[in-house]
Amino acid sequence: MDPVIVVGAGPVGLSLALALARLGVPSVVLDETPGQEETRPARTAVLRPDTAAFVGRLGCADALESAGTRWTAWRIMRRRRLVERVAFAPRTPDDAAGPAPASPVHLPQHALTRALRAALAREKLAEVVTGSRLADLEQDEHGISAHTRGPNGTWWRGSYLIGCDGPRSTVRKLLDIRFPGRTAVERHAVAALRCELPWPGEALLHRSPPRQGGGPGSEVSARPLADGLWRLDWLLPPGRELVTPDALVARIRDSLAGWSGTSPAEPGTGSTATGPDGDGNRWHGPGRLVPPYELLDTGVHTVHHRLARHWRQGRAFLAGDAAHLLGALGTQGLDEGLRDAENLAWKLGLAWHHGASELLLDSYQAERRGAVAARLRAADQALPLLRDGRSVRWRTVLPGAARGRSTLLTDGHLGRGPLGAPPVYARTPLAPPAGPADGPLVETVPGAPVVDVAVTASDGSVVRLHDRLGQGLLVLLVAPGTTVWDRRHWQSAGLMPRLTSAVAALPMSAELLVTESYPGAAAHTVLLVRPDGHLVTALAGVRPEEMTACAEAVRGGAHGRGAGAARRAGSEGAPVRPAGAGGPAGIGGPAGPGTSGTSGAAPELGRSDSSDAPDSFDASGRSGASDGAERGGSGEGTTGADGAPDAGGATGAGGATGARWAAEGRNGGAEGGGTTGSAGTAGAPSPVDPVGTSMLHSESD
Repeated sequence: MDPVIVVGAGPVGLSLALALARLGVPSVVLDETPGQEETRPARTAVLRPDTAAFVGRLGCADALESAGTRWTAWRIMRRRRLVERVAFAPRTPDDAAGPAPASPVHLPQHALTRALRAALAREKLAEVVTGSRLADLEQDEHGISAHTRGPNGTWWRGSYLIGCDGPRSTVRKLLDIRFPGRTAVERHAVAALRCELPWPGEALLHRSPPRQGGGPGSEVSARPLADGLWRLDWLLPPGRELVTPDALVARIRDSLAGWSGTSPAEPGTGSTATGPDGDGNRWHGPGRLVPPYELLDTGVHTVHHRLARHWRQGRAFLAGDAAHLLGALGTQGLDEGLRDAENLAWKLGLAWHHGASELLLDSYQAERRGAVAARLRAADQALPLLRDGRSVRWRTVLPGAARGRSTLLTDGHLGRGPLGAPPVYARTPLAPPAGPADGPLVETVPGAPVVDVAVTASDGSVVRLHDRLGQGLLVLLVAPGTTVWDRRHWQSAGLMPRLTSAVAALPMSAELLVTESYPGAAAHTVLLVRPDGHLVTALAGVRPEEMTACAEAVRGGAHGRGAGAARRAGSEGAPVRPAGAGGPAGIGGPAGPGTSGTSGAAPELGRSDSSDAPDSFDASGRSGASDGAERGGSGEGTTGADGAPDAGGATGAGGATGARWAAEGRNGGAEGGGTTGSAGTAGAPSPVDPVGTSMLHSESD
């Protein structure tokens, strides 16, 4: 069978190729760059525990430890007052989970990309072809062909193709898939510097800092990196004001002086002079001392909010920034892109080795697009509260005002709640037909990520549950006292012989693991876990028939909920092909039958139903924001440090076209790569505004 073609060699594309290689699936990565990563200390990535574990399983664990740093705590200050401090669990040899949350991993994106490239170079089943720019696509029922230009220009034949080629995705444009949303939702000035701050190892979000004017919209964050480096982000006011080097240096000095405390200036002098003291520090303003620092890199990051209408068309898929842009309020676009890769890899692995139903392939869009749409809706509802200061709306959106502004910001930055927590695929089409009749047997609900408990493998080794993900179905038996007995005894006692036979008879590869305990589970509970770590179901004891039905549902068989979903999609006019049918012949054919969801009102902020998303994240259920942005001209402004259009770029020719669509009652604006036109989306936000991330991240464009 032909290899899988991955277009784009950013973190998402490289991770996907590595995950496929671990599943025995060959791939070709088409990289239009020379293959050399530019060193940009200000362009960093924050990986939440689940995505950091995924990258670690791909062979990059050492790079995460050497190039990344784990924070000891997270703090939020407002003016001069500490509002909240969250301490993180210390790293232990066995990574045992404690009451404190695990820290994210913060590292420069170039270090992550280089580590992924090095890991991929060691794989025999993967090949990276540099200098290959995609020019055309053709697909039929047997495969898909990609034509590239450049030094290695040729036709490539593949079984499937995944576009991981960034915000201006060529794959998305060749498939004629719309990318609605808003441009320049947030702007941040960014600096990477080496210095010493009063809270070593702790990340800070400072709201309304006195040195920045203390206004309700001012905000600066400081996040530590390895080797004494820090990344500082300043939220910029709305508009197109240029950030000059002098203005950025002034922001740096103001922030450092404010955090360093009051200097021992002579009382009553009122000195405002600046100059070095005996230790090399510099006075800045009345009684303020600027500690020494080394400025390494700067930039301006612009957050965009977009969501592709379809993530699958025949044998072609979209992932990462090609499928979505998000990131305001601390949410992480790279996290979602890596979750895309992990979700799609095991499904393509099944399809490549054993063939796959349309239901299995369509479930990628149903699950992942639904999860990102829920994230965008949650951020949309929080943005006016956090940025516009309309506190009167808090009781409407958040009854009882149980959650404060600081809590919402913490959720976004630390990966908690609807703004950041790992998604729950509660309504996945791959769910079993019905749950256990006697109610939930564990604290983890079906579709949610499983807890990373210690487990015993068949060879007697004790490992973490998450370390075994990515290969096949996991069957986990809760058996207290297992570690007390020799493996030769407990493998032949009690439920084990019957459970071993049931696992061997499953219709997909599976591994049997045993654990001493699992949150909420009684003894002899059996959990079935998907390759990406989401719970399928929990059973009371060994039930071979139910286990087989669950495995059939996971692989897209006839037992899942998807049959009903497919019938509903057919009744709504979506094309439904029979299992095993190929994609459309040629790019101009009809779109694939990916689940597009249904229209409806936006959910509550606390709701994160990731598999029941409308076609767009507009609260009204309309096709949403900025259709005119896609229909505008192709003019593009300058590219910012994140690889996405910079707000400082010139307005593309699409601005006028966006104005025309706005005049027709559409939410128009120029995607154009630069700022929106005068009648574009920046001046007329949609009812629910999609959101992006404050990290300088995007796949190769």
